[in-house]
This record gives sequence, structure tokens and C-alpha cells, in this order.
Amino acid sequence: MTTHALLQSFKASKPAFGAWITLPGVMNARAVAQASPHLSWVMIDCEHGLTSLQPGAAESIQAITGLGPNAPSPLVRIPATGFSNSTSWQIKYALDAGARGVLVPMVSTAEKAREIVADGRFPPGGRRGFGSPFTHGVWSINAAEYIKSANENVVIMIQIETKEGVQNVRAIAAVDGIDCLFIGPYDLSLCLGYPPPSPDPHPDVEIVIQDILKAAHKEGKKCAIYCTSGKQSLKRAEEGFDIINVTSDIGAMAESVAANLSAAVGGESGAAAFRY
Repeated sequence: MTTHALLQSFKASKPAFGAWITLPGVMNARAVAQASPHLSWVMIDCEHGLTSLQPGAAESIQAITGLGPNAPSPLVRIPATGFSNSTSWQIKYALDAGARGVLVPMVSTAEKAREIVADGRFPPGGRRGFGSPFTHGVWSINAAEYIKSANENVVIMIQIETKEGVQNVRAIAAVDGIDCLFIGPYDLSLCLGYPPPSPDPHPDVEIVIQDILKAAHKEGKKCAIYCTSGKQSLKRAEEGFDIINVTSDIGAMAESVAANLSAAVGGESGAAAFRY
């Protein structure tokens, strides 16, 4: 089976650093995935990014896994939120594309979390159907091996980023089959009535973030958070976060262009602009 770098980080009990892919295209996905040996995963963002679920995510996953045994685990964030009735078929599309894990945004109740688990697992652990002629090939195994191993190897992640989700976080974390609570600090801040992080969250939001971390770990679940810099990511790793986004493709590109042009004209980089 193709290696699963994210799961390897779990087994090694070390932070799994990743990067967000917002731009479409196989060349972009491949460039990000091979940018650093420290990448455990990349998130193909089909919610706010420009990659479609079909065929965009599938093509990007193929490009990433084609890098070989050292490739980061390709994950997919689906467009539908926890408020939607569309999460079921979108989870199916993402996993059929060969994703090593799926992220569902704005999950606010334990009931929705259980539904997501069911959609991400084959029977008897869930209700996921099998029929794609491509998925097992992306994992470099046969169909029977994929069906047997998928429930243990596909990572089910949900985002806690609403007021209701915060209120229900302990019940959500206790749902069997949820592997990770992912904190989206931008929507979390807005939903709680605070401005988005710039670059760090408001102190009141930070208290909530730490509570989510504790709730996840109490139930034996991983906790993830979205960061926008290496410095911020190091701080979160020291706090005990298991999965940490370090940067995004568009963010890193814009930051590098700005910094190099500033240096070229003999100036200083100055304060970083708001970016995601």
C-alpha cells in the first residue's frame, strides 16, 4: 500500500505539519506536495479553494501520490458544511478519488458527526458504498485490500468553528470514529463575535481554542489547527496540537513575492498583511 505519512506521524507521536492547497491544477498540487520533506499532509480545499471535487480533487490526488513513497498524505476538505444535507455524497466523491482523509467544515452536533463517520466507513462500521474502479489503484492495492483496510486508514476530520459546535464539543469529541477535531480559527472567531485572527486570535477565542484541544485529547482524539506561518505553527506544536497547517499555496506565494521584491528595492518587508 502507498505510504500514509499522516498516519506515520500519528504512530511516531510527533506533530504532523501540512499545507493548504487552494489553487487548482495538478502541477500546483505536485509542486506544493514536494516542497518540503517535513510535510506529512496536504489539504486540497474544495470548500473555499478553486479545486472541484470531480475531477479536480481526483487529478490532484493522482499527482501527489505519483511522487512516490515519500509523498505527503492527500486530504480533501469538501464544500458542504455540517449544516448541509450534501455532505454524504461529497464525502463519497472525496474518498472515491483516493483521499487519505476527509475534512467536513462547520460540524456543530454529535448527531452530524455520527452521520459523517457512517458516510466515511464501509459496513459494518458505516454505510459507505463501494463501486469506484479507481480508488484502490490510487492506494496501490487491489479492491479487496482497499475494502479491508480503508476503515482503519481513512482519517475522518471535522471542523469545530461554530458557536453551537463549541457548546457541543465534548459530545462531538466522544463520537466513535471521529479521528480529529480541526479548529478553524477564522470562522470560529467570526461566529463568536470577534474579528478574524491577524495573525493570532483574540484572547477570548484563544481560551475556546484551548478548551477544544483539551476536549479532543480527553477522548483520545487528535486535534488540528490552521496556522499561517512557521512561527505560529511551532507555538501550536509546543502547546500539544497534533496536526498543524503551516501555510497555503497562495499565502506562501504572495509572501515570497512581496519579501523578495521588497529586498530587491532595498526596503524592509514591513508588517505582514492579513492573509489566509
